[in-house]
Amino acid sequence: MEFSLDLLKKQAGAAITELLNYGQVGLEYAGTSSHNIPPLKAGDIVVIGCSTSRVLGYHMGTHSNEDVAKAIMDEVLPLIRERGLYLACQCCEHLNRAIVVERECMEKYGFEEVCVKPALHAGGAWSVRATEVFEDPVVVEDIKGSAKAGMDIGGVLIGMHLKRVAVPVHAENAKLGEANIVMARVRPKLIGGARAQY
Repeated sequence: MEFSLDLLKKQAGAAITELLNYGQVGLEYAGTSSHNIPPLKAGDIVVIGCSTSRVLGYHMGTHSNEDVAKAIMDEVLPLIRERGLYLACQCCEHLNRAIVVERECMEKYGFEEVCVKPALHAGGAWSVRATEVFEDPVVVEDIKGSAKAGMDIGGVLIGMHLKRVAVPVHAENAKLGEANIVMARVRPKLIGGARAQY
């Protein structure tokens, strides 16, 4: 299947920018309401799960591709870091969707480190790339629903890692290669009844 790494980079950059900016004044998208979505702040976690196989148009787990993972990571990681956020990279099902994070993130949030090294066919190209480019990468069992934003590239199911209440971002940038992108941000719970003010 033909694909362009430059196009993937462009799509990844547009999608992550849209996710990070969601909820800011003037950035309402068709059919969505981003009110009550607090802005991301330094130290918040953005979780991304990515099937490079799906990006290339194949069944999940059949064509893990390090070049695709590198192209996407090269675009999203600098944009996340420049805002002082942590990137959490989800491993595949073979590692029970464990997460690669920076050691600093693990220590700040009190996550539990596990002893495993992601590989191309046990963890996936995305998590392997994270271990190569993070400053001090560790794998943790889970991030206990701590992420305040998330991007699911190819249907890898990241919802378990998001804080409540997750709000879908119906984005203009909903494809990365052949893979569908589903994104979410979180907001505090709305409580009270008819007289409550938010």
